Amino acid sequence: GELLIVPYDVSRSPQDFHALLCDAGVTVLNQTPSAFKQLMHVACADQRANALRYVVFGGEALDVKSLRPWFERFGDQAPQLINMYGITETTVHVTYRPLSLVDLELEASSPIGEPITDLSWYLLDGDLNPVPKGCIGELYVGRAGLARG
Repeated sequence: GELLIVPYDVSRSPQDFHALLCDAGVTVLNQTPSAFKQLMHVACADQRANALRYVVFGGEALDVKSLRPWFERFGDQAPQLINMYGITETTVHVTYRPLSLVDLELEASSPIGEPITDLSWYLLDGDLNPVPKGCIGELYVGRAGLARG
């Protein structure tokens, strides 16, 4: 596949950006949730077909409930929307969560999913003890994805 770098002026116009996605046949889009929200409103109103297979979110917290118009227009399978979570101390992403219509009804506003296969994670209390499921703690990440230092 090819990598398409969006020209700056196109990235500032949801209408132009959507036209580029459709015209270029983009299949995988990686975008922040706030940028996607603007694009979503254009895509939902446009009758043109897109070639998207995956939309990957990262860079900021995702409010899943804000995706309702997208799911109502395109469903939750094609394209598949994926929320990825990462923190500064990791190389990029730590977790992966395919999203579905069911997620619109969950209490969690931004479900982060499961660790990527070469990582491990632990939810620990202030004394570094594991917290019970459903309790608040701090996320610790281990193995290959950590940045040095």
